[in-house]
Amino acid sequence: MADAQDRRLPATDRKIRKARAEGQVARSRDLSHFAAIGMAVALMVAAAPQALAWLKTALASGLRFDAQVLAEADVMQQRLALVSLPALVMVLGIGLAMLVVALLSGVLSGGWNFSLQALRPKFEKIDPFAGLGRMVSGQQLVNTLKSCLLALILGTIGALYLRHNLPRFAEAIALPLPAAMGHAGSVVLGGLLLLVLALAIFAVVDVPLQRHQLAQTLKMSVQEMKQEQREVEGSAEVKSRQRSRMRELANRRMLAAVPGADLVVMNPTHFAVALKYQEGLMSAPKVVAKGMDLMALRIRDAAQGAKVPVLQAAPLARALYAHADLDKPVPAALFSAVAQVLAHVYQLRAHLQGRGAPPPPLPELKVPPELDPLHDMPGAAA
Repeated sequence: MADAQDRRLPATDRKIRKARAEGQVARSRDLSHFAAIGMAVALMVAAAPQALAWLKTALASGLRFDAQVLAEADVMQQRLALVSLPALVMVLGIGLAMLVVALLSGVLSGGWNFSLQALRPKFEKIDPFAGLGRMVSGQQLVNTLKSCLLALILGTIGALYLRHNLPRFAEAIALPLPAAMGHAGSVVLGGLLLLVLALAIFAVVDVPLQRHQLAQTLKMSVQEMKQEQREVEGSAEVKSRQRSRMRELANRRMLAAVPGADLVVMNPTHFAVALKYQEGLMSAPKVVAKGMDLMALRIRDAAQGAKVPVLQAAPLARALYAHADLDKPVPAALFSAVAQVLAHVYQLRAHLQGRGAPPPPLPELKVPPELDPLHDMPGAAA
């Protein structure tokens, strides 16, 4: 494993996808805290008139003396249910809204990501030495300092607000109960808004900070980059074996097509090209197999085993090998030479079947010099 100091390269898309599959996503706790508490405060402000009216009714009902309550225990339970049920509905509603908003804020900061990797047991997590290393790491130190700073700021804001507004709380004592409840609620709301504002500032700072820390954690070394490239593209040995296997399969397909060819042109051993022509079905003869050196000898042996004529025509064989594609028609510049050898083979085949005279010697083939790769070399015509 490369040392952390060697990881200077940004993470590749493949490593980022792998990290997301393992549950490593930039999540901001401060953003979730701000969203949840901000939603709670917003719902409390919106529901304040209804909550205040309900609280007044509950207090009035609770402070009213009723002899029936003392006589029957069931009435006490009913009264308690009537008082607690609305409060429970309100608390559960606010809690559910806080949960939904906290989840949405996590998606907003790091995107939607579902992974079960975090639930898998990791025994290295209980290693005390590894845990000590994580405790003194730079990222953990930054998170600890940020949490301490947030707690200090929130505590300072709360203490200063209470100190400054303590006379206002004292004023509520002299007010009637309904007015005192509204007055105290307004004072508390002001303090909550200051706390939410502080959380919002921390969330704005924490979201890019978490993304930066994740990018730093996922950075790669040169060795890791090379290893990933080998994993994606495959090692040289594996690719060499794959290419060799593909060549062998292609050679087998070519050799299987040789028995169906009309003739094989050679020069005499270095190049071999098998040609096939079906009148009415093909516009021109096409190459069904070609090879050089050992493959040329294999094509020749396959042709001889299938009694396919093998013709020695060195310039034509070289030109066809160099310029004709497999399973494609021969180049137009070689039509004349290919037509001559095909006519010679057809006439020879008819003579052997007793249907004509033997063909005359094959004349010199007209192969354009520019198509013969060995034209300018001494002894190329041999």
